[in-house]
Amino acid sequence: MTEDLLLLYSHCIIVKGVSRSSICDLQRKKIHLIPNAFGDLFQEDRYINIPETISQLDHEGKEILQEYFDFIEENELAFYCSPDDLSLFPKMSEEWLFPAHISHCILDAWHEFPYFNESFLKQLEILCCNFIQFRFFKKVSWQELDRIMAQINPSQIKSIEIIMPLDKEDNEFYKKIEYFVNENRKISNLTISGAAEKKIYKEGLHGMGFILQTEKPINNQHHCGIVDSSLFSINVSTYNESLTYNSCLNRKISIDTEGNIKNCPSMKENFGNIKNSSLQEALNHPAFKKYWNIAKDEIVKCKDCEFRHICTDCRAYIDDPDNIYSAPLKCGYNPHTCEWEDWSTNPLKEKAIRHYGLQELIPNELFGKR
Repeated sequence: MTEDLLLLYSHCIIVKGVSRSSICDLQRKKIHLIPNAFGDLFQEDRYINIPETISQLDHEGKEILQEYFDFIEENELAFYCSPDDLSLFPKMSEEWLFPAHISHCILDAWHEFPYFNESFLKQLEILCCNFIQFRFFKKVSWQELDRIMAQINPSQIKSIEIIMPLDKEDNEFYKKIEYFVNENRKISNLTISGAAEKKIYKEGLHGMGFILQTEKPINNQHHCGIVDSSLFSINVSTYNESLTYNSCLNRKISIDTEGNIKNCPSMKENFGNIKNSSLQEALNHPAFKKYWNIAKDEIVKCKDCEFRHICTDCRAYIDDPDNIYSAPLKCGYNPHTCEWEDWSTNPLKEKAIRHYGLQELIPNELFGKR
């Protein structure tokens, strides 16, 4: 029995872009870039018929192909097998299942959440939501943070993220942060904005939590929607979800600084205020799920991108505000040239930047002078 086939592992997925392809190793959480010509050699069943392919190449082509075979084998992306073995290695399931009406809740506030109490947590429990992100845009007191965690720790919530500004007047700020994260094991990460440098550290911390600090001040909802390679999420769940659903807004609910219930705090549409409406009432609104099913293969530019199924998306800020399928405004990647650029310096985006009032994110010496 001959091993005439080179078969990709089921968790190694080829995503074809307009200029090149990527092999997403969803188990090792790695991306490998390959020419489209090589990716096209793989049949729908994830294999290359080696003898058949080699027979169609000249000497130089055979040498190049062997180099790619070596690359594939070195990175353990595929293995050799016989045609009779194909049935033993089925394709990975692309079904995305999440047993909840809402997966994540994003809460924005200047410095406190007066509505966050046992009753609010009960609303999240009914929706089976287990993950919350708190974003504080101004200095928050330790009393407020302790009050919130006192509610969360005994609840059904599995993990939370916190974004808060650096308190430059508190000489023991970092010591308090470390103690706070260690004492509250449901914190998956805590981000400090407006810090002196970008840094991630876990030393001295216990459990799953870690602390991230960033130089950028996060002082309002406009800082949302950045698309960057450092934010790629290379895993089976993200990949499968992006095939059918929007990878940013699907199963999400949020509340902005004014208490308005939305898909995302950065979006204009709201579905009531938490002061007099429930989360369930907002979810039941016919337009609430408007963006949930906008998949990457439907979005301008994204559908041509080799990174589309491991990348986030943003419908709050898009290149053309009149087209819900327009490309994310804050994406600087060009799938035709395979190059990244600063999205804010692109003159074609200036009209949209003004539309959303994002001029504050761009240095004055750059905006309007491109």
